[in-house]
Amino acid sequence: MILTVTLNAAVDRTLTVPNFDVGFRHRASGTLTLAGGKGINVARVVKTLGQPVIATGFAGGRTGDRIIADLNREGILSDFVRIEDVSRTSTAVLDPTSNRTTEINEYGPDISAEELELMLEKLDYLVKAADLVVLAGSLPRGLSSGFYAELIPRLKQTSVPVLFDTYGEALRLGVRAGPDVVFPNQEEAEMVVGYEFTSNEDFIRAAGNLRELGAVSVVIKSRLGCVAQVEEGETVRTLMGKAPQVEAVSTVGSGDSMVGGYAARLLEGAPPEECIRFGLACAAANALRLGAGVLDPEDARRLAPGVDVEEVTPV
Repeated sequence: MILTVTLNAAVDRTLTVPNFDVGFRHRASGTLTLAGGKGINVARVVKTLGQPVIATGFAGGRTGDRIIADLNREGILSDFVRIEDVSRTSTAVLDPTSNRTTEINEYGPDISAEELELMLEKLDYLVKAADLVVLAGSLPRGLSSGFYAELIPRLKQTSVPVLFDTYGEALRLGVRAGPDVVFPNQEEAEMVVGYEFTSNEDFIRAAGNLRELGAVSVVIKSRLGCVAQVEEGETVRTLMGKAPQVEAVSTVGSGDSMVGGYAARLLEGAPPEECIRFGLACAAANALRLGAGVLDPEDARRLAPGVDVEEVTPV
């Protein structure tokens, strides 16, 4: 079973607005509302792929009620800590004429010390039944940027692999806690290592830098695919994956879909190159549809054989 942890869960609204322009009145031609947050998006992918998953996190107010109700409607098992403050709403405006998306995300609720303690107790219980844990998304108010760095060792005491996907200072500190796989995108990785990437060699060097900082394995996501350094037994392999080309409807959630596909294959015991191949196929399948983590598993399986994963020599 895969356990996903979304500490800053949200109701995600996607508005389709043709010819969107700031400062003008528009009418949306379509609206999609889903339970969201990176970990929930990962759980949606895992559930769609037929793997067992439980989603946990904080949920508060009417927005929290909506998150849990939507997860129940989708058939995603969940066990959330109910909080006093109200969970956030995130809005994405998709302009199909330019294929550009504008995202507006709230900060999220304020978590009390008592609510945090309840979450830690719940995680201690849930992790006992998990084969894999995914920590994903931003931190709500009330939690320090070092919270993931404290949580990762606590979870790893059970010998359950921890996959980690966040950004900013929480990413920088969390990497040092030794997650089994970390999934930054290019900009997030650049922030941690302190330099911009202008070549494949920069990506490869950065993956090595992130491993030196503490991550066991690293998958750096980019617009074209990913670059990874993964530990396999006593061997460290450097792999480059090229994403399949598709006519994208929306790329919102594609990064989370990659993590979901990777986690599903990892749970099955697949080797790193197959986890990467299927993860990139899930990212492309998500881009074919509106909604973060929304995909047809047949699209992912159809696209996977066309994903090129090459082993390269690190610089």
